[in-house]
Amino acid sequence: MQNQLASFLSQLLESPANQKGLDWLQKQIEKINNEGTPSKFFLAFSQASRYFKKEKLEHSVDQIHQAGELVPAFQPQFWDQLQVARTLLMLSYPQVKDPWFTTMNQLFETADMHEHQSLFAALPLMPFQEDLIPRAIDGLRTNISLVFDAIALNNPFPAKYFPEANWNQMVLKAIFMQRPLYRIQGLEERRNPALAAIARDFAHERWAAGREVMPEIWRLVAPFVNEEYFEDLKKALSTKDNLQENAALLTIRESAYSPAKKVLDAYSTQVAKLDMDAIAWESIGTEFQRTRV
Repeated sequence: MQNQLASFLSQLLESPANQKGLDWLQKQIEKINNEGTPSKFFLAFSQASRYFKKEKLEHSVDQIHQAGELVPAFQPQFWDQLQVARTLLMLSYPQVKDPWFTTMNQLFETADMHEHQSLFAALPLMPFQEDLIPRAIDGLRTNISLVFDAIALNNPFPAKYFPEANWNQMVLKAIFMQRPLYRIQGLEERRNPALAAIARDFAHERWAAGREVMPEIWRLVAPFVNEEYFEDLKKALSTKDNLQENAALLTIRESAYSPAKKVLDAYSTQVAKLDMDAIAWESIGTEFQRTRV
């Protein structure tokens, strides 16, 4: 599998405009793979930024499909050239567990912000993934959006491996930092009553402070709507804010709480304009992020 991944990532980087960088990368991969020397790996990982930029990759629909076949939910369309190059260097390091972990742990401890971003984004492609869970959870302590996003957004690792308490902590922090929730993979599948209660408490705190509530948080409530949550959704509707209204209506539409369904009749025109659930939530999240810029 590692060879297939390396081959796929190498294809993503192929570009006649950067033959110098590709030649350099191939030499470093050969050195690292053959010698397994930590110092050479650390140096190459750091120097990669001289040869590859943080520019988005060009990719085809077939390549995105292939990525998902190699690693479920892997989304290289959110990666840049430097991310791919550094991931190839990591995959080339000899995968013998103890020395591999010693080397990677040292890199995690000494990495700068952008190197941390590369390390965390590459988690779903790394070997020994279950042993990397504590490192990923510890990474959530950061207040640097760039690093937090590498773990939380467009990354299948948390949904697959995080225990519920740590998953909830990650989503709550994403709310607190106002990151786009629709980009958290597995968000719907891993909704749970404790997380819904946390989202409700957060909304109440924001309201009490006279501050806006992130409309995407109501997505976390949808499977658990009851009388209490319904009162909150009615309050969201009363704000007369279009995003809040759409989020509340979408939550009610998704819920199984029958008393709330009558509200949909009063907003029938607006409800009819809502897209399918996932698309509608992405639209709400995208628009909310746009209004904050």
